[in-house]
Amino acid sequence: MAGYSGTPLASKLGIQAGCAVHPIGAPADYRSWLAPLPADVRFESAPGRRIDIVHVFETDRSALATILARLRKKLDPDAAVWVSWPKKASKVPTTITEDVIRELALPLGLVDVKVCAVTEVWSGLKLVVRRSLRASTA
Repeated sequence: MAGYSGTPLASKLGIQAGCAVHPIGAPADYRSWLAPLPADVRFESAPGRRIDIVHVFETDRSALATILARLRKKLDPDAAVWVSWPKKASKVPTTITEDVIRELALPLGLVDVKVCAVTEVWSGLKLVVRRSLRASTA
């Protein structure tokens, strides 16, 4: 799925050859959105092994707060977390906005570095561990 820019979604999300992706709450057709995938991308059902990219799909603020807090404890310092929430135009009920994601992420030491259109329904905000905290958690 190219989205609005014509750029393949996998590329927008930074999925590269050999990446490990951990989707949480992803729609059933999520993997088809990412085609064509680079070589050797693997999908992990739980963050037990090294994860490069976590992609969270959520509509509820309190559920997202719980997910982010749990992820932050397990997250590799160089991993990225994409949080996707429904766009206002989609009319999907949600208590999440871009500002809500920041409110939840910043106290956990996560900062936003990129935003993108995932689909016509979902937007995405990329979070990473704050640079000053990476060395102390590595």
